[in-house]
Amino acid sequence: MEDLTPADKARYARHLSLPQIGEEGQARLKGSRVFAVGAGGLGSPALLYLAAAGVGHLTIIDDDTIERSNLQRQILHADEDVGSSKVDSAMQRLQQLNPAITIDVHAIRLTSENALDLLSGHDIVVDGTDNIPTRYLVSDACELLNIPWVYGSIYQFGGQVSVFNLNGGPNYRDLFPTPPPPESVPSCEEGGVLGILPGVIGSIQATEAIKVLLSIGEPLRGRLLVYDALDMSMRTLNFSAIERDEITELIDYEGFCQPNPTSMPFGEIRPTEYLARRDAGWNPLFIDTRNDIEAGIVTLPDTDALIPHMDILIADLPKDRDIVCYCRTGDRSGMAAYALVQSGYDKTRLYNLAGGIHAWHAEIDPAVPKY
Repeated sequence: MEDLTPADKARYARHLSLPQIGEEGQARLKGSRVFAVGAGGLGSPALLYLAAAGVGHLTIIDDDTIERSNLQRQILHADEDVGSSKVDSAMQRLQQLNPAITIDVHAIRLTSENALDLLSGHDIVVDGTDNIPTRYLVSDACELLNIPWVYGSIYQFGGQVSVFNLNGGPNYRDLFPTPPPPESVPSCEEGGVLGILPGVIGSIQATEAIKVLLSIGEPLRGRLLVYDALDMSMRTLNFSAIERDEITELIDYEGFCQPNPTSMPFGEIRPTEYLARRDAGWNPLFIDTRNDIEAGIVTLPDTDALIPHMDILIADLPKDRDIVCYCRTGDRSGMAAYALVQSGYDKTRLYNLAGGIHAWHAEIDPAVPKY
């Protein structure tokens, strides 16, 4: 346990007044190491409060860059940071907030190959990710390393929090034994999210992390907190460990959770190739698989129809014409193309616009907004 300096005692005076924390607890926070997966919506408030609370070491991993559409909720970042790395922006802001702590950042994606090495040596993991494969990866890695982790998720006006793998308690796989079908889990880009919501959920995650680090209170072990901002309600659901196979290794989580468009039985085409072939006379149906709200933000040129990916099979598309599907980043359009193949469409006539609107912005027209 590290000693508190006079500057520490001044900074954390309100903590020192709490009998549940005091000097001993604050020194314990100073010697703690927290690993944060993501520096976005949930990571922003969680990291700000963990840094302000005096957690001595923060490690942050996020391979994303800042887009203007992030700023509605990702309060670590500012307008001047658009286009820069989220972890670099996070480090700068957190060091301004509390220069006495140490911060390591990794501008890479958490994978089966690096997770065990990166998470090892930390006292707790705070999950600020927005995708299911990474959650299973975090769950399995923490189980193998015997590290507790704080789970959080948000969508539209609701959120969830729990603490997994704490003192032999249940894990993510006990609550969600199998991943849901990809098409049943809409993303925030598709369904939207109240900008304030991650502030609530991320702050609760930071609270739970500090409780675990200090061994105080009753963490959400074996309990799932469910928050609804519209009716301002919170409820908790109890759950327990189930009989399941022991985790012995990390796996391919993208393959485990969803079809991988790069290995699907349809064509992948980049925007530059798509335009070159159109200029040469190719005339496929160009289908936007997002929703009408997103289409109001931007629609790519020569789009023939707007058909949300979950409605693609009821659209009665022609089977004697090539079809190119697109969306924001290529995920939903890949699901749409996959669904068409599975329902009998000729796979040689189906294409997914790889990278979607983001790739169009990068390769064709930077005036097309990334959102």
